[in-house]
Formats: sequence, C-alpha cells, structure tokens
Amino acid sequence: MDQKPITRRESIKKIIKISGGLTLGSVAAGSGLIQSPVWAKPVRERFIVEGIGQTDGYDVKTLVRQVFDAAGGIKTFISKGDIVIIKPNLSWAYLPHFAATTNPDVLETVIELCQEAGAKKVRFADNTIQNAGRCFATSGANEIASKTGADLITPRDSLMRDMNLKGQRLNTWLVFKPFIEADKIINLPIAKTHNHSGLSLGMKNWIGAVGGQRGALHQDIHQVIVDLAQFFKPTLTLVDAIRIMVNNGPSGGRQSDVAIKNRLILSNDQVAADALATTYFDIQTERVAFLQLAEKAGIGTADLTRLESKRVLL
Repeated sequence: MDQKPITRRESIKKIIKISGGLTLGSVAAGSGLIQSPVWAKPVRERFIVEGIGQTDGYDVKTLVRQVFDAAGGIKTFISKGDIVIIKPNLSWAYLPHFAATTNPDVLETVIELCQEAGAKKVRFADNTIQNAGRCFATSGANEIASKTGADLITPRDSLMRDMNLKGQRLNTWLVFKPFIEADKIINLPIAKTHNHSGLSLGMKNWIGAVGGQRGALHQDIHQVIVDLAQFFKPTLTLVDAIRIMVNNGPSGGRQSDVAIKNRLILSNDQVAADALATTYFDIQTERVAFLQLAEKAGIGTADLTRLESKRVLL
C-alpha cells in the first residue's frame, strides 16, 4: 500500500528524534541546492518568471496570479494540508507607496493563492526593525490579516529559538519559530537599496526571520546574507518590484526615493531571483558580493540562461 508522504515539519521531528536532538541548522548546513530530506525541493527544473505590468491601470493582483500560472500554478508548490509561512518585508512604518515594505496587493494575493491550494494554515511574519504594531498597521498587514484570515505573527522573545546555522560567519543564532515549523516557505521581499549590503532583495530578507542582536549581522553582511540563505531554503521567492526604492534604502521615506518598475519575479532559485532584480538597479551582478558568494556556496545560480525562463505581460 502506498504511504502518505510526510511533511517537512514531520521530517524535522523525525530527524531530531533519531539524532537525539540534532538541530535543524546542522542538518541544513553545507553547499548544494539539496542538502537533506528536510530541505529537499520537489523534483523539477529551476525556473524564473518575470511579470511585467505594461498597460495603464493594470491590476497588480491579476499579474501575481498570471506569474504563478506561468510557473505551473500554485498547486505545483503548495499542497492540501500544508502549513505555509510567508516572509514579506514589513520592517518600516511607512505607507506602501514609499516602497519600504512589500506591496500589500502582492502579499494579499499570495495568501489567497495558498488558501485556494488547500493550505491548512497560512501565516505571515516579519521581525520588524521599527515597532511591529506600527509597521503592521501602516504597511497594510493588519488589514490583510483581517480580510484573508491569515495569521499575522507578531515577533516576541518566546517565538525565537536557538538554532545551529552552521554558516561561515553565523553559528548558533535565534530563529523566528514560524519559519522552522512550516511545511512550505514563500519569501516575498521588496526590491530596494541598502546602505550596508548595497541591495536588499530576497536573500537579504531573511534577516527579518531571526532575532538576537541583529545590528551585529551588518558586520561581514554579505557572508551573513549567504549563511542565512543556506539555512532558509524557500519553496519560492517572489520579488516585489512594482515600486522599488532606488535611494536612501532600506527605509527611504521620500517619494523621490522610489522608481516605478511594475515588475514581479518568481523563482525556485533565490540567487537567480536576486540576480534578475539586480538589473532593475542598473547594477552588474558581478559587483554584488552576496550574489557571488551565494553562487560559490552552491545555493543557486546568477546565470539566468541556466533556468527555464518565462515572461508574462499584462
């Protein structure tokens, strides 16, 4: 008789039990795209889809749906009964048009898609830089949670757990528990500049999934970004580039800091997603240190010719 496949969360529990307390960080360490049964991706080719809103008044939510359809549909990635955690960037108490936080229409649509796929629970969370209550209210996150019924998880000490990341720079560090407990992770960053790393894209977004003294993470930040990317292996990365912050990132605060790009990037390769997003800033990928380090570590590829590539125009 065929056995029902175990979920990622159940796999974690089995591995910890068998190893007598082996931490997830040590299981996930190393190089290569597939590290262990816990983090193994579905057997499919790596892909990247770029969605472009090119007509006046195009609908952002429709563009999100069409981008997922081009990748095979949400049910290719999210299964009935999954617990899904979405990682938007909600770190700043600015209105969405300032491009400091993930576009609320993009976030809401991804939540709806996961629910339509039959997810048992859809959660979204970010360990914000500014006060979480103010960030959630101003970014539109509270309204999205109320409208969709998804769980918006407020960061607090009781939800942080020491994990062994086994990184080049980071060893044991506090990780936001919802990202450990989920079956599937969707990374949903907004593309913007950053005063330390140059750019804040998908892999940089993982800093909002950990706790501790995060100011220290800006030392050797490019390697830190790679260490976190090796630990948090998302099912998908969807880069929000509807509006991007081209100056004074990561917080901005002025309309002059924003450029309208009307683009989305969906990929199962987080390095590739960041590499394509880099081009929106007229920056060569070879000049972005964390991209080079991530590719060397085997996390993914910045060579977009190696992926199945599609473009959606709306």
